[in-house]
Amino acid sequence: MVPHTYHELRSRLRIALALNAVIIVAEFVGGFLTNSIGLIGDAGHNLVDQGSLFLALYAHILTARPATDSRTFGYHRAGIVAAFLNSFILLLTAVGITIMSAQRILTPVPIPGGWVMLIALISFVANLSIALLLQHGAKDDLNIRSAFWHMLSDAWVSLGVVVSGGAIMLTGWSVLDPLVSLFVVVAIIRGAWPLFKESLEVLLESTPPGVSPAQVAATIESIPGVKNVHDLHIWAVEPRLIMMTTHVQV
Repeated sequence: MVPHTYHELRSRLRIALALNAVIIVAEFVGGFLTNSIGLIGDAGHNLVDQGSLFLALYAHILTARPATDSRTFGYHRAGIVAAFLNSFILLLTAVGITIMSAQRILTPVPIPGGWVMLIALISFVANLSIALLLQHGAKDDLNIRSAFWHMLSDAWVSLGVVVSGGAIMLTGWSVLDPLVSLFVVVAIIRGAWPLFKESLEVLLESTPPGVSPAQVAATIESIPGVKNVHDLHIWAVEPRLIMMTTHVQV
């Protein structure tokens, strides 16, 4: 498959922003009218993701700028910073949904399951569509991957609300609404944690995975005329741009 160009990814991010804005309005209004903590939580999650998509788009534009005298590596780290912030906010959102769900379990209120199910189903289809828009760009770009995981986790949240709405409609048990939200929190954390860890490793300038400094040093020292290699540093400006500095005694 032909890789997506910079302009294609930018267009997809803009479409994602527009679709997500519609989802947010629909779920906030629907959650308020139906007293559904699941819908309101999903709408809040989408609102956080709207900011994340803005960050992803802004970072994507920045990374295309050329290097300057004051920023000799260019703006490649902008995408990593956005990915770190996105994943961190997503983890905080999971905590918030957990707290809201616990409160609603203790004090359940009547919820019209049919309306909750319908609104959440529309949200699920829209979120999944946005995630698919970003899927291919997510393979090589940590920033786009963070936006992809945000939207995919939103789709899972919406699907959980669909299930709870159907169950409430059949049984009348309103407590199922916050209970399903707790299960969805697990899916959110599973998606956000690896992204948070990977972006943090890049920001801390850790040695990239699969690279052995000892092996690199030994390879250089095996070259005829090289006596010693020291002060070896290997890091990534971003996952596709690995850098190295070292002192070589010849």
